Amino acid sequence: MRGRPGRAEALAGILLSLPAGLSYLLLLLMPTLAAVLLAFTDYELGAPTIAWIGLGNFEELLEDPGFRVSLRNTLVYVGIVAPVSIAGALGLALLIESAARGRTLFRAVFFLPVVSLPVAMATAWQYLLHPTIGPVNAFLRDIGLSGPAWLTSSDTVLLSLAFIGIWEAIGFNLVLFMAGLTAIPRELHHAAEVDGVPSAWERFRLVTWPLLGPTTLFVVTITLIRAVRTFDSVAVLTQGGPNRASEVLLYTMYTEGFTFFRLGYSAAITLVFLVIVLALMLLQTRVLDRRVHYG
Repeated sequence: MRGRPGRAEALAGILLSLPAGLSYLLLLLMPTLAAVLLAFTDYELGAPTIAWIGLGNFEELLEDPGFRVSLRNTLVYVGIVAPVSIAGALGLALLIESAARGRTLFRAVFFLPVVSLPVAMATAWQYLLHPTIGPVNAFLRDIGLSGPAWLTSSDTVLLSLAFIGIWEAIGFNLVLFMAGLTAIPRELHHAAEVDGVPSAWERFRLVTWPLLGPTTLFVVTITLIRAVRTFDSVAVLTQGGPNRASEVLLYTMYTEGFTFFRLGYSAAITLVFLVIVLALMLLQTRVLDRRVHYG
């Protein structure tokens, strides 16, 4: 008799979790497994047959100069956006947190890009960076400088996209850092000052930074993933041009799959993308997590 309530409770738990489990299986696991399997085939959208080619797509990737360019552009983009947006957000969070008033206003202003539509914001940036009618180049002309063609020159397009990426990411990271700073008791800073640490930099290094470790770890992880999977700004502003100078992995995957209909090859690029994301997760787990103080 005592076992019946336990079994009924377990059954109720299974039934309640069943919709979420089925959604996870159908919407995440099965599409991921299908992409992995397609990566080893020559499947093209609309083709009557499909053949297993093993590592053929990956061998083509190694020989494809376009893929190497998109991989390099992705790494450069991540290398610019991630550290600058993290360091900038931390600095702004410290400044806003130390302010006597206006915290809510500044938090809302910097968080605005996060809640805005990416396509709408990309269109706004297209106007701002226009070489002839854009306000940025107009300002440069007013001070006697000649502004470049930000989004149509191979020399500046990737840097321009990286700047837009920083603008998009810094508000999200700022809110996370401010939440982490709010959770640190102010008494610890006062105690450090009493113990002979009068410098604000030393108090930050000895008190704030160690206790901000979990927040920093989360911000680093999220920022790296968001930077690697950049797509919207490239698709709207440059379409990978000029001369593939702004083409990134996800845009290459999109064009191969939905422009040239080579879904097998596109799935191989997807698998490479997943490996990069997993490598970042492994780096976070093995290296960064050991330096984090959970208090």
